[in-house]
Amino acid sequence: MPRESKRHKILEAAALIVKEQGSDALTLDAVAKRAEVSKGGLLYHFSTKEALVEGLVQHMNDIYRGNVEELVEKDEDETGKWARSFINVMHAKSLENETISAGMLAAQGMNPKLLKPLQDTYADWQNHIEHDGIDQVDATIMRLAVDGLWLSEIFGLGPLNPSLRKKVLERLTEQTHKTE
Repeated sequence: MPRESKRHKILEAAALIVKEQGSDALTLDAVAKRAEVSKGGLLYHFSTKEALVEGLVQHMNDIYRGNVEELVEKDEDETGKWARSFINVMHAKSLENETISAGMLAAQGMNPKLLKPLQDTYADWQNHIEHDGIDQVDATIMRLAVDGLWLSEIFGLGPLNPSLRKKVLERLTEQTHKTE
């Protein structure tokens, strides 16, 4: 268990560096220093910078996938539950998990192929959302709206005030109850 804890600490440190300083500042030395581990300790978990970025993407993917699937399992209304869960994760977790999204940015800059786990998860979600009992186009628009909100917050592009943000997500959630 201590190894996983140290691994998590390293991933969080790497994500913070990317978020605060950008992908160019992500070096193994900087991550080791920020995580307060030896470089050897970091290399034990991630032998290269690319392996570290791959770990960041996988970490992000695991967290978001887990959050969405947990809500899907709890949702007793079969109609729209994938779209609703996707929206509700954005509502409840996106600001909390904003830092881990940095892995996606680092991967895009370093090697877009590292995004494959996240791309696979999104393809799976899109498939579920399209067959969720609500209109496919409406469901896809909802997903894209949530992604747009998420990206606008990550990049600081016209972020919404908390009240409007809440109302937008509530309106999207309401739309998940409409059947085809």
